[in-house]
Amino acid sequence: MFQTIGRTWELIKMSWAVLKKDRELVLFPVMSTVALVILAGLMMGVGASVGTVDRLSDTGATEVDIALLAVTYFLLAFVVIYFNSALIGAAMIRLAGGDPTVRDGLRMANKRLPQILGWALISATVGLILQVLRSQSRDNMLGQIVLSLVGGVWAYLTYFVVPILVAEGLGPFAAIRSSGSLFKRTWGEQVTSNIGFGILGFVAALIGALPAILVATVSLPVGIAVGVATVGLALAIVTALEGIFKAALYGYVADGRVPEDFTRDSLAGAYQSGARPYRPF
Repeated sequence: MFQTIGRTWELIKMSWAVLKKDRELVLFPVMSTVALVILAGLMMGVGASVGTVDRLSDTGATEVDIALLAVTYFLLAFVVIYFNSALIGAAMIRLAGGDPTVRDGLRMANKRLPQILGWALISATVGLILQVLRSQSRDNMLGQIVLSLVGGVWAYLTYFVVPILVAEGLGPFAAIRSSGSLFKRTWGEQVTSNIGFGILGFVAALIGALPAILVATVSLPVGIAVGVATVGLALAIVTALEGIFKAALYGYVADGRVPEDFTRDSLAGAYQSGARPYRPF
C-alpha cells in the first residue's frame, strides 16, 4: 500500500513536469469552470421563472421540474466531459512528444462530439438516479452507505472512459466495458491516485486561500474576489495534473508506450504484475 502511494506521488511529480512545459493545459479546467458557472446561472434563472426552485424547496417536484433537472444534469455533465476530453487530448499530444495548443485540445474534443454527448447522457442519467435515491433515503443511514459505495464503484469502473473516447473513438458503452476491464488491473492505483489528488487539491486550495485571507482583512469584497481567482487557479492546476496523470496511465496500458517525462518503472508498477497488455475492442 505504501509503495503504491509513493508511486502515485512520483507520477504526480512527473505530471507536474509535463504541465510546466504546457501551462496552457490549465486553461481547459478554467474554461470548464466558467462555462459551468454561466450554465448553472442560466438554468437557475429558468428554474426560478417556471417555479421549479420554489417547488423543490416546498411542495416537491413535478414532472416538469424533473425534466428540467434532467436537462440541467445533462448539460452540466456535457460541459465537464467536453473540456476534460480537450484536456486529455492535448495532454496525449504532449505525452507523444508534440506541442499542443488549446485549439488542438478543442479540436480533438470536437472530433469526438457524438461520443461525448452519449457519455454525458449516460453519466447524467446515472448521477440523477443516484441523487434521487439519496434524497429518498435521507433518513436511512444504511441506504446512504450503499448508494455511496455504488457511486464510488461506478466512478472507478468509468475512470478511463474519457481517454478511451478520445484516443479510440469508441461509443460510450464500449468505452465503459474497456474501462471496466482496465479497472481490474488498476484499482489500487486508481484508489490511491484519487486520495493523492484529493489531498493535493485540499492543500492547493488552502495555499490559494492565504492571499485572499490577508486581503480580506483590509477589504472583504476584494478578498473574496482574490480568493475566487487564487483558489480557482490552484484547483485548475490540480485538475490539469490529474488529466495528464490519467492520459499517461492510459497511454502506457493501451500500447506499452512510455510517455515523455515519465519512466517505465513508475508506470509499470501501476498495474498488476503479469497483466497482459490492453487491446481495444
